Amino acid sequence: MMHMPDSEPTIFAVVLAAGRSLRFGSTKQAVLLDGVPLVRRTIDTAARVCDSRVLVVIGHDADTVLAAIDSEPCFIAVNEDYDEGLGSSIATAARACHGHADGLLLLLADQPLVTHRHLRTLIDSWSGADNEIVASSYSGTEGPPVLFSRGAFEALQSLSGDRGAHALFHDGRFALQTVPFEPAATDIDTPADLAALV
Repeated sequence: MMHMPDSEPTIFAVVLAAGRSLRFGSTKQAVLLDGVPLVRRTIDTAARVCDSRVLVVIGHDADTVLAAIDSEPCFIAVNEDYDEGLGSSIATAARACHGHADGLLLLLADQPLVTHRHLRTLIDSWSGADNEIVASSYSGTEGPPVLFSRGAFEALQSLSGDRGAHALFHDGRFALQTVPFEPAATDIDTPADLAALV
């Protein structure tokens, strides 16, 4: 099914910020880069393309992450099963947005070089088809930020564990588009990763 040209699709940005940050050693979503917590930087970037339609999934050390979000306008969803990994957070987001969104734009809180221009390019590259996925490509792979159309929501809701949604990229039910963006390869897993960006 295609969206009619005069009907603007409703896209929610989803900031995944529920993880335990084991390799970092503390709650990295709240650490500062250029004086701003990582999670808030990601919300700001997402809001530049999705306005108030930003959902943040929290879980581990939720109070610290909420404090880092501060007064940023966004919706909050709590993943009680964050210990299970990234897949459970994506499923939480898909359940929360089901019935409200035509597309979900998934972002990780630890990819600080992602720009609003790249997010806009992902959205603009989407044909509007319900079976389409538009992923970023970098370092020889595809990954987040990634836009999933409504036809993928049921599959997203069934995710679990730490595998994320990568398996859907090569699922015959969906058509994958990619947008090159090498800066998305930079993520913050360790304090050394953060120090390299300061």
